[in-house]
Amino acid sequence: MRLLPLFLLLLAAAAGGSASDDPFLSGAANHSYNIDCGGAADFTSTFGRRWLADQFFSPGGAAGMVAEPHRFPQPQERTLRFFPPSSAGKSSCYSLPLPPGRYYLRIFSVYDNYDSKARTPSFDVSAAATLVLSFRSPWPEPAARYGAYSDLIFPSATEPASDVCFYSLSTDAPVVASIEVAPVHPLAYDGATTGADLVLVNYGRVTCGNSLFGPGFTKDPDAFARVWQADVDFRNNDLKYDAITAGGRKIFGSNQPPNYFPTKLYESAVTTGGDASNEIEYLMPVDARLSYMVWLHFAEIDAGIGAAGQRVFDVMLAGENVTRIDIFKQVGGFTAFKWTYVVENLTSSTLSVKLVPVVGRPILCGLENYAMVPLEMRTVPSQVAAMKALKESLKIPARMGWNGDPCAPRAWDAWEGVTCHRGDKELVITQLDLASQGLKGFITDEISHLKDLVSLNLSYNSLTGSLPPGLGQPSLVSLDLSSNEFTGSIPGTIGSSKLQTA
Repeated sequence: MRLLPLFLLLLAAAAGGSASDDPFLSGAANHSYNIDCGGAADFTSTFGRRWLADQFFSPGGAAGMVAEPHRFPQPQERTLRFFPPSSAGKSSCYSLPLPPGRYYLRIFSVYDNYDSKARTPSFDVSAAATLVLSFRSPWPEPAARYGAYSDLIFPSATEPASDVCFYSLSTDAPVVASIEVAPVHPLAYDGATTGADLVLVNYGRVTCGNSLFGPGFTKDPDAFARVWQADVDFRNNDLKYDAITAGGRKIFGSNQPPNYFPTKLYESAVTTGGDASNEIEYLMPVDARLSYMVWLHFAEIDAGIGAAGQRVFDVMLAGENVTRIDIFKQVGGFTAFKWTYVVENLTSSTLSVKLVPVVGRPILCGLENYAMVPLEMRTVPSQVAAMKALKESLKIPARMGWNGDPCAPRAWDAWEGVTCHRGDKELVITQLDLASQGLKGFITDEISHLKDLVSLNLSYNSLTGSLPPGLGQPSLVSLDLSSNEFTGSIPGTIGSSKLQTA
């Protein structure tokens, strides 16, 4: 199991304002949603965003409130929803009506002792049926008290909805305060080669020499609604740094498709302080089992640099010299320049990003580091639909956690009574053991789509109605329907010579 740490810690939000370039303002017509988890009513924020009460997304669980709401200036940060496994099951999901495409997802999780137990919970989060975030108790104190924002870019390949799911570990109740989702350009972040197969999880997105900015937190625009952290927490503090700015000069080449990096990112930078031989180094937290897509952002914003060769430096990632940069040679002055590289086979929990001077002092405007999480195998779609139909017809109680994908992520084992196996290209359902669960519905004929079902046990419930013809799967070896209230005859399809019945 991947243990993806909390990585984007944002404390109290900045002062209000309106952002003219905020995709979350476009609303459901553009498949953008701001969900206030645990909120009782819709509202419009000081940034002009329409926030929706989460009842429209069928989350289950229970609503709560942080212990000290006065410390959270935004309403959606004060309310929360938690999912006790005793009543909500192991897995609880928000169902987002998203057509196929790529989306930016941001989640705000906060504890703030809302339950008076003084113990932060352990739980996992999935998107696109893939484990993407892991919260482990105890959380870092700032995250526990003020909350933690996590964000990622994921592909939605299922219709009519895509699920964001929360999975309980042990007996802990997962907790979430807000969920935001908006579409991004299909080619963003090398989407042509990675878009359909990877989730990009933010392990650090920083603006150098500047303070935090981004839609929903400041009035500064970003077409993807990315939030850019101040870089001070990631610097190697054994080195000296100087901040510089463009001094009001116009920056060219920013805010361009497909990534739409904001102009503000290139209006400030850090360079080395003290001796000219000093280096710039950022230390980024990583999970060494994953590969990382690193993006470095540059602009030559020093008017004293007017020709190629006046500022040259090497880029070293994880101790390896991977390229040499001459910004002016590439794009000239006061123009955005982006460079990306994939780092693999890491051996440490910290990724060193170092700029080493060759001529003059190195300079850096921003840095992004994304974990490249491969999409996990999903359940065969027809079997997902069959299981959802069974959930309704059998009146499966919420405590059994039948939410999201029945089989994925595979590490979860979230659907009580369901056993899955790996098929040729997708996961398949092979066993349903639902004995003595107090079920009071009927068996839908949609069960015929469970083509790999080997064992079915529905004994000791209060199921009624007739047995559907689709119950006679050729794959079925064991069938126990005893101690129910079925009526009618046994379908002729239940006639396999290898079938054992009870």
